Order: sequence, then structure tokens, then C-alpha cells
Amino acid sequence: MENLINYIQSRITLTQNEIDLIKKYLVFEEIPAQTNLLKAGKVERYIYFLDNGIVKGYQNIDGKIVVQHLVAEHDFFTSLDSFMTETPSLDYYETITDCRIVKISKPDFDILQKETKFWSILVKEVTNAHLNCKLERVKDFQTLTAKQRYLKFVNQHPTLALNVSIDNIASFLGMEPQSLSRIRKQIAF
Repeated sequence: MENLINYIQSRITLTQNEIDLIKKYLVFEEIPAQTNLLKAGKVERYIYFLDNGIVKGYQNIDGKIVVQHLVAEHDFFTSLDSFMTETPSLDYYETITDCRIVKISKPDFDILQKETKFWSILVKEVTNAHLNCKLERVKDFQTLTAKQRYLKFVNQHPTLALNVSIDNIASFLGMEPQSLSRIRKQIAF
């Protein structure tokens, strides 16, 4: 929980009462590797903060797994549309490694949203940061070669590059695993 508090305090200032409220409404869990947190067709009931570990978010599109999210520690994730509208998700979320997470349910999220000022500010900060990442990812797909996307990924996410399978990284970067293997051989020393 301390990592989450530190994450929040790096963005907004919290009083001790606000920290106590966060601790009251958020739940800590340890989850083994290869555990499904969400399956398509189910309604997302939580927003998660990844305290430790790696999680992937993906969709099954015409039988092909398309990895859309690789989440490293100290970041939030959820199927946002499903969570906010309480409708079935198109997404799957699965732990890649053993994970420690902090989660908040929709009813508790709504309580904090309604009864505090800091929660809305935090949600806006996190949402804007994630939106900017998505926009940058779209721009990268439009302007960078596959090799450039991989090199950027390795520079920005070395832990993911070392601990996520080539199939998942390739899918996340929009290429076939064979193409990523060739790129990795070209840049290996």
C-alpha cells in the first residue's frame, strides 16, 4: 500500500485523513502468475494498482490474441469502459508474473469520488497520463518502423523487455514474433 500512497503523493498532496480513507477503501491482494483478473464478457468491478509484478491486457480478435497493455509495477490498470459503464468488457487481464495489487471496487470508487476532492483530482491525473501514453503509442505506430518501436520499448520498459515473452511483446508492438526475433538478432551484440 505504501507504493500506492507514494505514487499518489507524487501527483497530489494528501492529508493524513485522506491517506486513512484510501487505506479504508482499497484492498491489498497477492495473485499468482497466469491468473485471470478479468475475462471478456464479464463486467469489470475493480480498478487495480500494480504494486509488484507484470500484467497483460489483451483482446481475442477473430481467434488472435492482441496484447494492448503491458503493465509494469506502480501503475493503474482496468477495463475502463466496462468499469465506468458497468457493461461487459471486451478485454482480458491476466497476471504474467506473481503480483501484488491494490484494488478498489466500483461502489468504493464512487464513494471516494462523491465524498472527497482529492479522488477526482487523482482520477483526472491518472486518466490524462494514460491518454497521453495511448496517443503516443498511436503516433509511434504511424511514424516509427518496427525496429524503432522495439528499441523505444526496450529503452522505456527494460523490465518488461526482460520478463515478458517475445510473443506478448511482438503483439504489443504490432508485429509477428518472427519479425521481432529478426529485429532482436540485428541489434544483439
